[in-house]
Amino acid sequence: MTDFQLADSQETIHVDVRQLIIAGWAGRVQSAIDEHIEELKEIGVTPPSSTPLFYRVAADQFTTDPDIQVLGEASSGEVEVVLIGTDQGTLVGIGSDHTDREAEAWSVAHSKQVCAKPVSSQVWRLDSVIGHWDELQMASYATIDGEEVLYQEGPITGLLHPTELLRRFGLDRTELLPGQAMLCGTLPVISELRPAQAFRMVLKDPVSGRELQHRYKIHTLPVVA
Repeated sequence: MTDFQLADSQETIHVDVRQLIIAGWAGRVQSAIDEHIEELKEIGVTPPSSTPLFYRVAADQFTTDPDIQVLGEASSGEVEVVLIGTDQGTLVGIGSDHTDREAEAWSVAHSKQVCAKPVSSQVWRLDSVIGHWDELQMASYATIDGEEVLYQEGPITGLLHPTELLRRFGLDRTELLPGQAMLCGTLPVISELRPAQAFRMVLKDPVSGRELQHRYKIHTLPVVA
């Protein structure tokens, strides 16, 4: 059971996430999808069979904890909007599809499974932003060698609108079912993919002047044989 807090009212909503879905290659514009594919091809990732693809990940990888542990030094984060289905409607958070890049080179599905997926504990109701969804903006910041640098930044218009994304997932409404959570696609990185000691994600709503944030530290476990 995960506790989320509505940023506006401070109300706590308890969610038992039973299905975790990663929407990969979920760009709205084909040229942006191609850019991300080329970005990953540089580290040996096989292009997808179709776009978007919906990867299933163990629900226990979904976490609001401020720390995660990863094996080795070849993983990195990706800022993504997170949709969370509840009995009270769908919530919106900000999260990271933290991914093992070495595993990604031989299996994207496997690489998604081996790392935790950090997400903000503060959320908005989807119905409070769906009317101006294309105004939202995302950014991520990576702490590298002790210095926080801008890692990703851009408008959410580069990604599929929730209505279209969930339609392609097989739902006939802009709501996830209770117990489902979905990470909804990322932005190209600035410079190149690289590991970090910490990762911070931001979702901004310029219309209301509010934002969601989450920061987590990455603790590297040694690889032994």
